[in-house]
Amino acid sequence: MPRFFVSKENINEEERSISILGEDAFHIARSLRMAVGDALTVCDGEGMDYECNLTKIRDDRVDCDIEISRPCPAEPPYRATLYQALVKGERLDVAIQKSVEFGVSNIVPFESSRCIVRMKGEKEGSKSQRRRRIAAEAAKQCGRGIIPAVAEPISFADMIAEAAKADLAIFCYEKEGERMLGATLEALRANPPKTVAIVVGPEGGFSPEEAERAEKAGLSLLGLGKRILRTESAAAFVLACLSSEFELR
Repeated sequence: MPRFFVSKENINEEERSISILGEDAFHIARSLRMAVGDALTVCDGEGMDYECNLTKIRDDRVDCDIEISRPCPAEPPYRATLYQALVKGERLDVAIQKSVEFGVSNIVPFESSRCIVRMKGEKEGSKSQRRRRIAAEAAKQCGRGIIPAVAEPISFADMIAEAAKADLAIFCYEKEGERMLGATLEALRANPPKTVAIVVGPEGGFSPEEAERAEKAGLSLLGLGKRILRTESAAAFVLACLSSEFELR
């Protein structure tokens, strides 16, 4: 069923109606060629789904009646923030798309010592806009109840300070051979975290100094197994493990 996000101001709870405006309205009218009476799902972007039927269709505005409203079943029971190091090419785009599909709530790019891409060299206006569009499209495709936010890049120091506030702060470190992600999550099964931070490094990984700073700040240095993952794959792997441990049981 087609799925669209709207602002809360476009939802009239008293009259049980919703208006869809702009590009989405045009998409419904022209691309999907939907008709009055057709069903669709509308989400307020805050985790609430509305099952609706179309009542009026124009190129710039579509109106629909609310049949059922309920919390979106696709949202995990924890809020996960991905701190993804800046990487070259389309790797960050892939990391954003797949992380949204696997249940991330926020994405924060950051700069570390081994990053090839630097914040000063970024054309942040266009890049940030594209990244947010990727997150929005992925959220629609996989039935999310929110559109995960994609922040502007921050420094390594600021990232560490933010990540340390989470109930569980995972610092993905390929040189950690003893403390593994699976054992850590299993130990938390009886008391699952409400907030999770996932820190993923660039193509060359983290320096020993950065790992030491992260550990001193309270982050958990964890290995992800016997295989070294690409930077654009690591977050999706961690999110899948979180889902298996705390959401799918």
